[in-house]
Amino acid sequence: MSVFHSADLSNKTFLVTGGAGFIGSHIVGYLLQHGAAKVRVLDNLATGLQSNVDLYTAHPAYEFVNGDIRDYDTCLRACEGIQYVTHQAALGSVPRSVNDPVSSNAVNVNGFLNMLTAAKDSGVTTFVYASSSAVYGDEPNLPKHEERVGNPLSPYAVTKKTNELYADVFVRLYGMQIIGFRYFNVFGERQDPNGPYAAVMPLFVSGIINGTPVFINGDGEQTRDFTYVDNAVQANIRGMLTDNKEAFGKVYNIAVGENFSVNFLYHAIRDLLGIEHEATYRQEREGDIRNSLADISRARTLLGYDPQYRFSDGLQRTVAYFREVYSK
Repeated sequence: MSVFHSADLSNKTFLVTGGAGFIGSHIVGYLLQHGAAKVRVLDNLATGLQSNVDLYTAHPAYEFVNGDIRDYDTCLRACEGIQYVTHQAALGSVPRSVNDPVSSNAVNVNGFLNMLTAAKDSGVTTFVYASSSAVYGDEPNLPKHEERVGNPLSPYAVTKKTNELYADVFVRLYGMQIIGFRYFNVFGERQDPNGPYAAVMPLFVSGIINGTPVFINGDGEQTRDFTYVDNAVQANIRGMLTDNKEAFGKVYNIAVGENFSVNFLYHAIRDLLGIEHEATYRQEREGDIRNSLADISRARTLLGYDPQYRFSDGLQRTVAYFREVYSK
């Protein structure tokens, strides 16, 4: 992994909420690898994996707190002695939110507000958090610019838009240093292929390798700005450690700036694996955005964000990882 910071981390303390999850565990790995004084994880393992916790348990700077962000006292304890918070904990998935909007709101809105308030009350230096490209909703124009959003298409999108509204108020009301990241379809190693709300990339790979049905929603021509996980890690590191005062109080597209159809993705994975496997097409998913492509100039300018991995680079690494996992 590339180095995304110049500061000495040996005197800095970090909290990664959702650190047992996919993106969170990669952020944890980066911080530990580069000598952070403390990396505390807060996760209730509802969607995070024990195997991701086990990766780092032996590291002396690592600390795991099994707790729920819906409990304010837990959030407050997790923030104790912490300078930097990266908030990744959430109930992801548009379909999950369509099926159970109450749970999505409880975790993504109430939990987010608990974490923001705990960070404020604990004197945290900088708070960065995961938003989503879902906030663009029915805004039709491409590429997506941060200042131009439409109506949300799912409860999940509402929760992430609400996070941005709360963050903006906390910046203006309490003078906090807060940065939000609108992730665009992040993928990579350790993304969980299991469960009803698994992401498309590991589902495609596991289905092709194991010869099980692979489903493509709609006609497969919907496009996404697929973003390799190391690019998301870079954004979080740069956001937490930036000394650019102009960078705070804003949200940023975190992507690559190129988009591909789901059909293209499927055939690219199949070609990399060298396995012929036909997909099954089914009804479009409710709440899905049709096309997605990010303008990343704001993140480039204010955070120095520079995605190191394009779609093809990340896809090769991801497929190689899953090929090894399923060969064991």
